[in-house]
Amino acid sequence: MRVAIVTETYPPEINGVALTVQTLAEGLAARGHAVEVLRPRQPGPAVPSAQSAVHSVLLPGMALPRYPGLRLGLPAAARLRRRWQAQRPDAVYVATEGPLGDSGVRAARALGIAVATGFHTRFDHYMAHYVAAALEPVARAWLRHFHRRAQAVLVPTQALCEELRAMGLPNARLLRRTVDTQLFAPARRDAALRAQWGVRGDEPVAVYVGRLAPEKNLDLAVRAFRAFSMRHPGARYVWVGDGPARAQLQAAHPEFVFAGVQRGEALAGHYASADAFFFPSLSETFGNVVLEAMASGLPVVAFDHAAAREHLRDGENGLRVTAGADHDFIDAAFRLGQDAALRQRLGIAARCSVEALGADAILSDFETLLRELALEVRHGQPAAA
Repeated sequence: MRVAIVTETYPPEINGVALTVQTLAEGLAARGHAVEVLRPRQPGPAVPSAQSAVHSVLLPGMALPRYPGLRLGLPAAARLRRRWQAQRPDAVYVATEGPLGDSGVRAARALGIAVATGFHTRFDHYMAHYVAAALEPVARAWLRHFHRRAQAVLVPTQALCEELRAMGLPNARLLRRTVDTQLFAPARRDAALRAQWGVRGDEPVAVYVGRLAPEKNLDLAVRAFRAFSMRHPGARYVWVGDGPARAQLQAAHPEFVFAGVQRGEALAGHYASADAFFFPSLSETFGNVVLEAMASGLPVVAFDHAAAREHLRDGENGLRVTAGADHDFIDAAFRLGQDAALRQRLGIAARCSVEALGADAILSDFETLLRELALEVRHGQPAAA
């Protein structure tokens, strides 16, 4: 099968969407499919991977306003039509809702090619943080318009699937996320790394992994750590990542450890060398970091939302609280700080509960879905409105 993937974010950019799209692309290529990824050209020289069977097509792009580090692809519908007329894919997957993603949907529909989209980011929820809250309904209308034109819109949780159907997207389909349980594992715990953080003995460490940005609810993470460390004056809070809120956060909390962006085994070591993970965000469609923390053997405190709703069982493999109940979130962090045995029990159960989330099953589902959509088009199934 020949598959084209259109995305406005891809490694070496570090975010959940980029890494998820890479997993899908590399996984399909490893199964023998011809895969091309069409994405904006990133600043600096291109660094091709000799190990990758994925063909990258680099297109013009621009920096995303007020969101440094990410790029928008410029409109390219005519270029995509010409390319796909010359070498027609069996199916197109459009991962992002920007100008390049819109071009991908329009080009696929114009040529009668099967097309699915991915709902990865709640841009409607981001409006209040980056533009204006009054534009949230406008952004939601755009998302509805964008995804209705695909045969299927793929979402990572059943709750989001139901939400989108209620929002007027009956084509929402569930495609679960995976986690690399070989990379993210408790065995990567590193005493030397803990010593670098200034940890003495068994004093507990909390870790934050992700973008340091307003929509991530970072103030609640700080308050949760204060409760967590109440009986542990030597406790540390390690922040992994970067973003527009870092400078202010670092100035306000010089006692925290800011590790910057980490990748691969270094990132896995930061997870496994900690003792707890707080995830206060309500802006995610999923939150890959929740699964990464669980795979690393960390007890997670999170709201009943996105990945936590799907994978955390309160009191069994983590602590899950009602979405928006900040006091309950802080109380849960306090409980973890008081009880080392609870941290250990929840961490072991968290690891066990995600061990079956390997890539093979999810890739099989993705492959099957694309085949089904291609067959629908081949047999004259009407396109989405």
